[in-house]
Amino acid sequence: MAERQTVTLRDVADAAGVSISTVSRVLDERMPSSRTATAQKVRDTADRLGYRRNMYASSLRRGATATIGVLVPRLTDAVMALMFEAIERTARRQGYFAVVATCGDDPAEERRATETLLDRGLDGLILATARLDDDLPASLRSRGIPHVLVLRTDRVSPSSLGDDEAGGYLAVRHLIDLGHREIALVNGPRFTSTGVDRHAGALRALGEAGLTVPDERIVWAGYGVDHGVEAGRQLLVDSEKRPTAVFAANDNLAIGVVSAALSLGIRVARDLSVVGYNDIPLASRLPTPMTSVHTPFDQIAATAIELLLDGAETPSSRRALPTLIPRASTARPGQPRGTTPH
Repeated sequence: MAERQTVTLRDVADAAGVSISTVSRVLDERMPSSRTATAQKVRDTADRLGYRRNMYASSLRRGATATIGVLVPRLTDAVMALMFEAIERTARRQGYFAVVATCGDDPAEERRATETLLDRGLDGLILATARLDDDLPASLRSRGIPHVLVLRTDRVSPSSLGDDEAGGYLAVRHLIDLGHREIALVNGPRFTSTGVDRHAGALRALGEAGLTVPDERIVWAGYGVDHGVEAGRQLLVDSEKRPTAVFAANDNLAIGVVSAALSLGIRVARDLSVVGYNDIPLASRLPTPMTSVHTPFDQIAATAIELLLDGAETPSSRRALPTLIPRASTARPGQPRGTTPH
């Protein structure tokens, strides 16, 4: 006999044709019982589907502390700051307060920071720190602690993130369409789903075009500007093997590559096209505005809060589609953007 699947708020909302927030409000025992046709439809649908409250999710919806904890590696990283701000805005609209803790990239610090947040009696956790080799999400699952992963995923816990494989594909496809064939890849850390998935997307675009990347043009690095500078010097110092284009797995890395290029007398766009990822505000304001893959932070934040409020009782990964934003840092080989060959 097949095991019965748990019915979630989303299931009730989809079947009743209403929003999750409407279902949550109608089924909230603190609220006066509504006699509207919509409310009755929601209750009838919940009964028909056999919806049962998840106690942890119910505690979250009831707002035991009305506080959600957010864990990020660091707030000096523009991506993590943007992500927290988006989560905080969304939580505030839902009547919750979001608090943030940082832990670097150290799993031990991540665990300590998580326990510190939980000691504050939070109603749930949103983690932007997940590693592919991390056992923290598994621990949270085994303890029944409501949590959602954002931007990164461990492939198991509920997660809200961008479609990084699609984003990597868009970035490199753009370079190929411009005519580049000598392309280098500066990836993020191997322990992150973002680094791995963006790299996979890049390789898919290259494969479709019948292109390969030699090992010396693939660099795995951290996500800081200094990591990009180091990778750029590694890739660009030898003029005989220099690529005509670089896809960097985040904007910090791309900025670092540009800095290394300029220090070597290499002109961005004319001599070297560079694509970044995430489209942080600085990307469009650089002396040579950066082509980047836009990550929809507000959409990711809204989905994360939705998953948390819904209980996320079964593994669920929601991926928001990224968008390529072409700017002046990419052009045809040897030709700056906006010019025509003579």
